[in-house]
Amino acid sequence: MKKNVYALFNLMLLFWLCQPIIFAQSKKASTVSTEITLIDAKKLEKLRKEILEEIDKKQVFSQQMVDMIFSFGELGFQEYETSNYITNILEKEGFTIEKGVSGIPTAWIAKWGSGKPVIALGSDIDCIPKASQKPGVAYHDPIIEGAPGHGEGHNSGQALNITAALVIKKIMEREKIAGTLVLWPGVAEELVGTKAIFVRDGHFKNIDACIFTHVANNLGVQWGDNGGNGLVSVKFSFEGEAAHAAGAPWRGKSALDAVELMNIGWNFKREHLYPSQRSHYVIVDGGDQPNVVPSKASVWYYFRERTYPKIKELYDAGVAIAKGATMMTGTTMSYEVLGSAWPGHFNKPIAENVFEHIKRVGLPKWSEEDQLLATSLQAELKSPEKKGLAMKIDTTIEPVLVSMGGGSDDIADISWNLPTVVLRYPSNIPGLPGHHWANAISMATPIAHKGVTAGAKVEALTLLDMLVKPDLITKAWDYYKNEQTKDVKYESLISPTDKPAINLNQQIMAKFRPEMKKVYYDPTKYKSYMEQLGIAYPTVRKITPTEGSTTTGKSGGN
Repeated sequence: MKKNVYALFNLMLLFWLCQPIIFAQSKKASTVSTEITLIDAKKLEKLRKEILEEIDKKQVFSQQMVDMIFSFGELGFQEYETSNYITNILEKEGFTIEKGVSGIPTAWIAKWGSGKPVIALGSDIDCIPKASQKPGVAYHDPIIEGAPGHGEGHNSGQALNITAALVIKKIMEREKIAGTLVLWPGVAEELVGTKAIFVRDGHFKNIDACIFTHVANNLGVQWGDNGGNGLVSVKFSFEGEAAHAAGAPWRGKSALDAVELMNIGWNFKREHLYPSQRSHYVIVDGGDQPNVVPSKASVWYYFRERTYPKIKELYDAGVAIAKGATMMTGTTMSYEVLGSAWPGHFNKPIAENVFEHIKRVGLPKWSEEDQLLATSLQAELKSPEKKGLAMKIDTTIEPVLVSMGGGSDDIADISWNLPTVVLRYPSNIPGLPGHHWANAISMATPIAHKGVTAGAKVEALTLLDMLVKPDLITKAWDYYKNEQTKDVKYESLISPTDKPAINLNQQIMAKFRPEMKKVYYDPTKYKSYMEQLGIAYPTVRKITPTEGSTTTGKSGGN
C-alpha cells in the first residue's frame, strides 16, 4: 500500500514538473498547424462557391469588355478609348479614379475600399502594330489593312480583373471585410514604357501585394525566376550635315552612315556576348530622300539580358559603339531611354495559393468549334503544335533553373518592389508566333471569353484568401524580404529625370483611328464583335492554304 502511495505521488510530481513543457509543446504545435483566418472554414467555403456562381453570371459583362477593347486596337501610349471605357465602368461601380498618372495621359489608378490589406490588380492594355485581324477567322484577314490589332491579347486582362474585383467588392461590402482594391493598367507594355516609372514615382509604395494577369494558352502561375530577360530600350539619334548627294557629297556628313556603322559594330559585337542576350533594333529615321545626304537619323535598340549587371554592360557597350560611329562620320550623337524592365521574380506563397485555386477551377470546356479554330490555325501556320487547345492544366509552378534568355515584361519591376505574381489564363491558341496577327484570332471569340471567366474565378478566390487570411500576406513579405531580395537589390534602369515617351505611336494611330472608329464594337446592337463583323464561327479554309479557297464551320477541314 505504501509503495502504491509513493508511486502515485511520484507520478503526480512528474506530471506537475513536465506540465510547462507539455503545454509549451502543445501551444507550439497549435501555432504551427493553425492558420489565422478571419472567418471559419465553413463560411469560407460558402463564399468560394458564391464567387464561382457570381462570376458565371457575369459572363456577358466580361465578354463585352473583351470585345470592346479588342475593337479599339490602340498602340502603346495612345490607349485613350480603352482607358476612358475602363475608367467609366469603374467610376460607375464606386471606384475613385486618378487619371494622368506620372504624366501619362492614358495611365490611371482606380481605388475602392479602406484599410489593409491593399491589393493591386493590373493588366496591360496596348496592342501590336500591323496586327489587325478578324476574330474567329483561321487565316490572315485584317479588319483594316496595315492597322494595329491585339496580336498579344492585351484586350482581355482588364475584363478579367474588373469581373473578379466587382464580385469581391460585393462580398466585402456585405460581410464588412476590410481591405482596399487598386486597379491599374500596363500602359505601353510592348514598349516596356511605364511600370518602372510607376515604381520610381511611388505609386506602389503602400501596396501589400499585386496580382497581374496576362493572356496565355493555359491556366498557370510561377514563383521565383521565370526565365525571362530584362531590358533597356534606347534610341540613338545622330546629327550631321546635309548636302547634295550628287553635286557636293564631300560637303555632307551622313547621320545615316553613323546609324549603319553603329549597327555593323553591334552585329560584330554579338560574337562576343553571352548566349542569353537578345538585342534588336529598328531604324526609325533614315533620312528623307536619296539625293540629300541625311543630316538626321536614329536607331532604336532593345538590349536584353538575364541580370541587371549584364543589361547595364550591353547598354554601356551600345553607347560606346555609337560614339565610335560618330568618330568615323564626323557626326554628333545623343541617346534617350524609352523604357526598361528587370528580369522577373515572383512570389512563392501567393503563387502556391493561386495554384490551389487553378486546380479547383480547371480549364474551360472547349467546344468543337473552339477546337476547330485552333487546329485550323495551327495547320495554317504549319505550327509544331497541332493538338488544338490545352486540355490539361500546366502543373509547373517551380522557378526556371537554367535559361538561355527570352522575352521581357516590365511587371518584373513591380515584382522587385513588392510581392507579385502573374496569373496566366487560357484565351489564346498554343503554338503561335507571338506579336503576330495570328495571336489576335482567338481574342474576341468564345475561347477568349471562356478563358477570362476561368481566370476571373481563380483571381477572385485568391483575393478572398488575401483578405481573410492575414498569414498569406505575412508569408509573402517574408519570402520577398528574406529570400527574393536577400542578395539582389532592385536598381532602376531609368534615371530620376527620364520621362515617359508619350509621343510614340501618335502618327500611326492618327492615320488609322478614323477608319477603326467605324468598326468599334456596339454591344447595344450586337451580342458579340464577331456578330457585328458578320463572321461565322469558326471560319476556316476549305482546302489547302496555297489554293486560297475558304469556307466556314466544321465542314471545312484542314
